[in-house]
Amino acid sequence: MKKILSLLLAISLCFAFASCGTVERDADYEEENETTAYEEVTQEQPEETEKYEVTTNKDTKNYPKVEIKVKNYGSIKLQLDSLQAPETVKNFVSLVKKGFYDGLTFHRIMSNFMIQGGDPKGNGTGGNVVNGQEVNVKGEFSANGVNNTISHKKGVISMARATAYDTASSQFFICNADASASLDGQYAAFGYVYEGIEVVDKITADVAPKATDTNGTIQSADQPVIQSIKVIEE
Repeated sequence: MKKILSLLLAISLCFAFASCGTVERDADYEEENETTAYEEVTQEQPEETEKYEVTTNKDTKNYPKVEIKVKNYGSIKLQLDSLQAPETVKNFVSLVKKGFYDGLTFHRIMSNFMIQGGDPKGNGTGGNVVNGQEVNVKGEFSANGVNNTISHKKGVISMARATAYDTASSQFFICNADASASLDGQYAAFGYVYEGIEVVDKITADVAPKATDTNGTIQSADQPVIQSIKVIEE
């Protein structure tokens, strides 16, 4: 009887060790799979960057390029699309060439949404005023009857506006995350960041936590300064 019990105990221990070995191998296998999955995800990221770089090969007449230099942060280079939003691009480039944006700020910054600037008042209420009248442009988006297919993905530049559709003036925003679900068809997207998206990310990380409300309002002392916006050729 003792021999039988000893034999059964030995068999049980063998199964126990065998089971432990299987668990360890399964854990290793899962770690390998997790690593592989992570690598596959990271390999997909350059494709988004490449998409923006590819657009820079287009002609400068329909796809002008601009560079936003932000004090203490660096440069954000964008390519605009005048085929999708001709009036918006024309207005923006005209203001750029006049030096309108030089010295203005980003006054509204929200994580997982956008950074907004281009307001001469620095509080979200200003625009391009000529002879006492604010100059507005048509809202070039589908809700306003314009077939603009640019989606508000991360890195897309678009125009801010009031409630009425045709109230865009000088204020613009750059998406720091995918905002397509809430903004597509409602705002005039007109270009893409092709270099310097890390600057947008850095501004967001540094300044968004300083917002004074849930709307991303930034106090004037904390607003990143736009040193200049220039039309560039490459």
